Amino acid sequence: MIDTDGLHHPVTLLAGDSFLLTRPQEFVLGSSPHSSVQPASPLFRATGGASAEAGPLDEPVTARLVGGSFTFGRRARQLLLDALPPLIHLPAHAQGAAMLPHLLSRIDQEARTGGLASNVITEHLAVVLLIDVVRYHLSHQPDRTGWLQGLSDPVVSAALHAIHADPARRWTVRLLADVAHVSRSTLAARFKTVVGQGPLEYLRRWRLELGAHRLTATDQTVATIADAVGYGSEAAFALAFKRELGTAPGSYRRESRKQAPTALPQGISGVAVGAPL
Repeated sequence: MIDTDGLHHPVTLLAGDSFLLTRPQEFVLGSSPHSSVQPASPLFRATGGASAEAGPLDEPVTARLVGGSFTFGRRARQLLLDALPPLIHLPAHAQGAAMLPHLLSRIDQEARTGGLASNVITEHLAVVLLIDVVRYHLSHQPDRTGWLQGLSDPVVSAALHAIHADPARRWTVRLLADVAHVSRSTLAARFKTVVGQGPLEYLRRWRLELGAHRLTATDQTVATIADAVGYGSEAAFALAFKRELGTAPGSYRRESRKQAPTALPQGISGVAVGAPL
C-alpha cells in the first residue's frame, strides 16, 4: 500500500501496478496501514543509487520495486504537475499498462549493469513511462480541464499544435479556427470548456512560459527573447512578464540562476515513479 497527503485512503498496490507521485511531499509505502513507519532516506542514500533491501535480514524478500525521479523547473512544475493529483495509480490490468513493468525492468537492468549509454537509455525510457502514466490518467478524467486535456480533443488539439509550432505568429481566434476547421465561436467555446481559458489567453501565457525558459536557459537579451516569442517590443514583453510572473525579466533570470536544483534521492523536486514487480 501507498499513502500520501491528498488521498482519501491508502492505495493498495499489487504485482505489476505502477504509481506516479506528483508532489514534493512525504509518502508512506508499506505492506500494511498498521506497519511501523521507518525513514527511507538513510537507506536510499547509503546505496549510492544501487539497490537496497528493507526489513529483517532473516526473512525472504516479498516485494521488489523499481523507481526513479524526474526534476522540473519551477514554471514547468506549475504548468504540468499542478494539474495532476498527488498520486496516479496505474493498475497492471489497466489498458496501456502492459508495457510499464517491462520499461521499469529495463531501467533497472541498465542502472545495475551501467553499460554503454545506459544513462541515455534510462532517461528516454523514463520519459516514455511518464507519458504513459499521464496519458492513462487523462483518459480516465474526461471532466478535467487544462492544456493536457486539450491535447485529447481534436479541435482544441489542432489549435494548440498551431500555437506551439509558431508562438510568435500574430494569431487571432479566426486564424486558429481556420487551422481547426471550425467557426470562431465553436473554437472559442470549445477551447474555454476544455482548457479552462480562451485561446488568446492561453497564447499569451504560453509565450511568457517560453520567454521564462529562454531567460534561464540562454544568454539572449530580453529584446531578442521578446521578439522570438511574439512581442513587438521589449517593453511590452517586460510589462506582460511582470504582470504574469510578478517580477521583471532581468530579476527573474538572476533569481532563477541562483537556485540550484534539489538533489535526489530526497525525491522532492519532481516526480517519483515506481512499481512492485
